[in-house]
Amino acid sequence: MITVRPAAERGHFDHGWLNTWHTFSFADYHDPKHTHFRALRVINDDTVQPGGGFGTHPHRDMEIITYILQGALAHKDSMGNGSTIVPGDVQRMSAGTGVLHSEYNHSSDQLVHLLQIWIFPDKQGLKPSYEQKSFSKGDKLNRLRLVASPEAADGSVAIHSDARVYGSVLEAGKTVKHELDKGRGAWLQLVTGSVEVNGKKLSAGDGAAIENENTVTITGQSGSSEFLLFDLA
Repeated sequence: MITVRPAAERGHFDHGWLNTWHTFSFADYHDPKHTHFRALRVINDDTVQPGGGFGTHPHRDMEIITYILQGALAHKDSMGNGSTIVPGDVQRMSAGTGVLHSEYNHSSDQLVHLLQIWIFPDKQGLKPSYEQKSFSKGDKLNRLRLVASPEAADGSVAIHSDARVYGSVLEAGKTVKHELDKGRGAWLQLVTGSVEVNGKKLSAGDGAAIENENTVTITGQSGSSEFLLFDLA
């Protein structure tokens, strides 16, 4: 069963410095029908204006993944990490017992476009940790490239949750397939372009909850389509 979450039906706020779309309930947006999907708690589609950013704030007991689509985002945290995240980068921060962090767009004229993703950890009270890796467009072109997994398999970042995250850039007419083990579900979040997922058409910004399907078949419909696929217990 494929249930589409249309882009336009997501929670939306324009704060001036930040234009954000919430797939699931977040901050001042609450929709009891869309609080999370399995272990997937948050997908925020954020655009940060030049000079804007998220001031220092706390998190705990959450696996936080930042996926950069455009621009450069400067990160600092209470673990002593300082880095700049650019397109192709996947940043993983395990908040665990507690961490403070900030992100800023220091550019004077370039937007930053990112997905911020929260996944429930399998255990609470973990030691906070940080990891960042880069995956080129070629790594993801017309294939599913594992970018996050509990085993850090295939060079992916390690997350403390029974979830696997794949990135893909799919050309029109190309198809990728993913097999789901019994009892598992999937979420597909389309960033750009358009695809067909097991017969359902998705446009940019749409998401899809996938349940009781053995195989997920994704075909590019136009141009170049970028998406994330989450395989979840």
